[in-house]
Amino acid sequence: MPTPDSSWLLLVVSLPTSSATARMRVWRGLKALGCAALRDGAHLLPARPEHERALQDLGDECLREGGSAWLMSVQPRSSEDLAAYRQLFDRTDDYAALRTAWKEANRDLATLGTPELVRLQRKLQRELEGVRAIDFFPGDASAEAQAAWTDFNKRLETLLAPDEPHETQGRIPRLDRADYQGRTWATRRRLWVDRVASAWLIRRFIDRDARFQWLARPSDCPRRALGFDFDGATFTHVEDRVTFQTLLASFGLDADASLVRLGAIVHVLDVGGDPVPEAKGFEAVMAGARERLADDDDALLGEMGTVLDSLYAHFQREARRSGSNDKSETR
Repeated sequence: MPTPDSSWLLLVVSLPTSSATARMRVWRGLKALGCAALRDGAHLLPARPEHERALQDLGDECLREGGSAWLMSVQPRSSEDLAAYRQLFDRTDDYAALRTAWKEANRDLATLGTPELVRLQRKLQRELEGVRAIDFFPGDASAEAQAAWTDFNKRLETLLAPDEPHETQGRIPRLDRADYQGRTWATRRRLWVDRVASAWLIRRFIDRDARFQWLARPSDCPRRALGFDFDGATFTHVEDRVTFQTLLASFGLDADASLVRLGAIVHVLDVGGDPVPEAKGFEAVMAGARERLADDDDALLGEMGTVLDSLYAHFQREARRSGSNDKSETR
């Protein structure tokens, strides 16, 4: 009985010499899949359902272009052959190239502005994810690269948000919203996801008459203001909660499933974590609005507040539909 590690797919293809465009398209498809080229036209991959579908599609394209294609299942004859197959997919050199690029980029980080840092971070993240996607047998090189990326990315994050709060420990006391009305709330200017979502939450669910003050530095926070999302603030990161989630817990709003879903979006965009489907779209809108309204945090809060209102309404509608379906199933 073959094991998952001993089952492989071999695609053997040929294309007419006149089909240069198709040849390049197929070659790019094979490269993107992470195929190992055994010889010209013979390409190997571990046997996985998604690989079989992708290789079949490339084979079909070759046939449409007047070429030939054979997709076969193969097994190594010995443990030595299996080791040789796996060695074809060793990504040590790819990870080494990434780490070299990070070292070179590190020299110039301090000279880059925020837009350049954001673009660089996204570019390098995509490159790392690209290698991970075709690293079918991760080992020491993968772990070492991840550790190096974590260190490098921390420096990037520090430059992008030098006053980003650190995680604190302790329990979150339950507070009475009646004691927090008509207050001045203060956070760092140039709002990003956690700060803009927290400000929206405050004005929408905690203190409808809230006044906001945007700080150049956390040390500028007035003594009587309620600070949020910076070290030493009244409301900040507590254990694994970002500031938005701390506010939910503080004011008993974590019973609202729609707000909890918004909290998951804020969490993954602020500190990482399990992927949330809506997160990338929200991040794109936030980044665009932040660029257009770079010097007007009040306008930025107004615009992103509308987006958060819409997401909240969407989550509520989904919750109602789910509740209706649950009731109909119990009848």
